[in-house]
Amino acid sequence: MHSDHKPHGGPDQEQDDPVLSRDGVFRPSPTGFRCGYVTIIGLPNVGKSTLLNTILGQKISIVTPKPQTTRHKLLGIYSTDSCQIVFLDTPGILKPKYLLHERMMDNVALAMDEADILLFMIDSTDSPTKSWVLQEPVIERIKGSKAPAFLLINKVDRVQKLDLLPMIGFYAEKKLFGEIFPISALKRDGVDNLLKSIVPVLPEHPPLYPLDVVSDHSERFLVSEIIREKVFLQCKEEIPYSTAVEIIEFKERETGKTFIAAEVYVERTSQRGILIGKKGAMLKRIGATARIEIEKFLGRPVFLEIQVKVREEWRQKKTWLDRLGYRGRG
Repeated sequence: MHSDHKPHGGPDQEQDDPVLSRDGVFRPSPTGFRCGYVTIIGLPNVGKSTLLNTILGQKISIVTPKPQTTRHKLLGIYSTDSCQIVFLDTPGILKPKYLLHERMMDNVALAMDEADILLFMIDSTDSPTKSWVLQEPVIERIKGSKAPAFLLINKVDRVQKLDLLPMIGFYAEKKLFGEIFPISALKRDGVDNLLKSIVPVLPEHPPLYPLDVVSDHSERFLVSEIIREKVFLQCKEEIPYSTAVEIIEFKERETGKTFIAAEVYVERTSQRGILIGKKGAMLKRIGATARIEIEKFLGRPVFLEIQVKVREEWRQKKTWLDRLGYRGRG
């Protein structure tokens, strides 16, 4: 870690402390073990969450074709016998319109402050100038950061290789990035090479988490995110951006199905009607698709109950943002 860096969210640990290995046995931390935080930043919809899911080999960050799907700072942990990379997936960079957006951008800044390495991701199909101008405030923070920065040019499977050269040249001239990686997060092209390049740059440090753990988020949180993803996928226009999901009840039963009660909040009565749909059709589709994925995630049958409630201007209200876990710097 940086000399002034305190591991965020992980236990304090000495070099000789035993750690829980992937086979469930406590063993001494190996000499030369490398561990650190790697923060992924970029504009909305460039593929940050897809990259994290691909690296971990499982889905912990929801993904939709719509921008601004990610709202929280999400932690994903990649471990081998010789390293542990704690990835921080962040909301897409945007100009805030609501207090919710301000909190989201606070979390981007916090994640950058915690990083041992910054991964700055752009879309290969965007023009270099557009990517640069829209992210100038973050680029200024990269310039002032102690952490080395790598540039990831994602979605290279959508362009011809020769078309990448102007973008690579544009960013190379900025002399801001230690390395530039053309990748396809969806198809895993270039991802293994990226991981190999990250590890030597990390500090020597024992693992912060047991080696069989892939996230520090609770089942309740990840279930709420699955439901929110299905709202994004099923609904159009402004509806997904006006919704939040809260798990009200989560009961594991010794026999029978796990009972989960969720509330989906919207800001207006008209949005509630759209989300429920004619004769409840929309809400039934959301519930059915969410239940299938929740059961796959939990590995057990689930009874899912969803209600839709109106909470006017919740995106602008500090009390509701705090309750729903959207916390910023202060």
